[in-house]
Amino acid sequence: MDTVATSKHILADRIRQLAREKNAVILAHNYQIGDVQDVADFVGDSLGLSQQAAKSEADVIVFCGVHFMAETASILCPAKKVLIPDLDAGCSLSDTLKAEQLKAWKDRYPDAVVVTYVNTSAAVKALSDYCCTSSNAVRIVESIPAHKPVLFGPDMFLGAYVSRVTGRKNLHLWAGECHVHAAVRPEDVEKAREAHPGADFLIHPECGCVTSCMVYLQDKDLKGKDAYITSTEGMVRHVTSSPKNQFVVATETGILHRMRKLAPGKEYFPVSDEMECKYMKMITMEKLWRSLEQGIFEVKVPPEIAEKARLPIERMVAVS
Repeated sequence: MDTVATSKHILADRIRQLAREKNAVILAHNYQIGDVQDVADFVGDSLGLSQQAAKSEADVIVFCGVHFMAETASILCPAKKVLIPDLDAGCSLSDTLKAEQLKAWKDRYPDAVVVTYVNTSAAVKALSDYCCTSSNAVRIVESIPAHKPVLFGPDMFLGAYVSRVTGRKNLHLWAGECHVHAAVRPEDVEKAREAHPGADFLIHPECGCVTSCMVYLQDKDLKGKDAYITSTEGMVRHVTSSPKNQFVVATETGILHRMRKLAPGKEYFPVSDEMECKYMKMITMEKLWRSLEQGIFEVKVPPEIAEKARLPIERMVAVS
């Protein structure tokens, strides 16, 4: 074992030991760097990790993800201490819709039902009627009476997709997008699939980062054979159970580490090597160690906001 590998192994052992001493649970999103995923107690998507946190008997939750995810964990686990190793780990999609902007939008449509994507701040969730993921957005919108206008944000690509599927004409969209996948185009998907004609094509329906691809899949009829719109957990289940050995993957590249770990010997090809979230990659092993050691940085949602935000989150979970 070389010096770098040895150092990483030692730090990982120290982190696990410190977590035991602090009665802490380490949660890592699928898009975290591989070393962080490997040291975590649980790896998954933001909602699944928050649900896992709520079931945990740990006193401390260290959320290796982005800020809105730690907020959601705090809302669902008000009695626990929630830490994020880097306060600057934000979300470009979440940043496109602020609470004051949503309030002004609601004032323009006082009779509208507000549906916001889970990639939003706690303050935005507190002003919403429903939160949603990409996988249940259609079902949530369809559950709203047809005559009621709907304000849907912040992901305009997911909103456009929902509008197409439901045929709803009174769905008003916020013009927000994610910095990672907004530039992905049909030709990128076609090029990757043409390069690996026998591979299954997997696209993630719960991440706003790839909802542009969802629109393109429908508009350009790219779905075709061997294509699957599925969650990150669905992707992992698919690659571990499929007899196929090659997969073209349209989501943030961090998921590839988990796929290679759980289904080794198979080949995984990202639609683009540039599909990497700079915010997710801010969390490092050193920052994780410091967060545990010093109890930083705590994410605590004010009770009045948390109380209002809990209902739309619970509605989202109920439809999941």
